[in-house]
Amino acid sequence: TKKRAVASDMKDTMSSSWVIKAAGLTGAMAIGLGAFGAHGLKGRVDPTMIKVWETASHYHLANAAALLAVGAGQAHMSKKAFKYSPPLLLAGTALFSGSLYMMVLTNKKALGAITPIGGVLLIAGWAALAIP
Repeated sequence: TKKRAVASDMKDTMSSSWVIKAAGLTGAMAIGLGAFGAHGLKGRVDPTMIKVWETASHYHLANAAALLAVGAGQAHMSKKAFKYSPPLLLAGTALFSGSLYMMVLTNKKALGAITPIGGVLLIAGWAALAIP
C-alpha cells in the first residue's frame, strides 16, 4: 500500500541520514587535521613525517567523500552493500589515517603496524559496494 511505501522510504532516508552526518563530521575532521599538518607541524616534526601526515589526511578526505556518496546513493545499492560499506569505511579511515596521525604526533613508528589493518578495512568497504 501507499502508506507502507512511504514508511519504507522514510526508513531508508533515516538510515542514510547517519551516514551523511558521519561523512560531514569525517570530512570536517579531515580538513582540520590537514590544515593542522600543513601549518602547525612545520618545523616541529621531520619533513618525512609531514609526508606521512599528508598521506593520512589525503586518505581521510577521500574516504569521507566516499562515505558521503554512499549515503547519498543508498537507493542505487543493495541493502547488504549499504549495511557493510559505511562501517567498514569509517573503521578503515579511523585505523588507517588515525594510526598515521598518531605516529607523527608521538614519533612511535610501531603504530605503523596498525595502518595496514585500516587499509584492508578500506578495501573491504569499497568492495562491499559491489555486493548484489
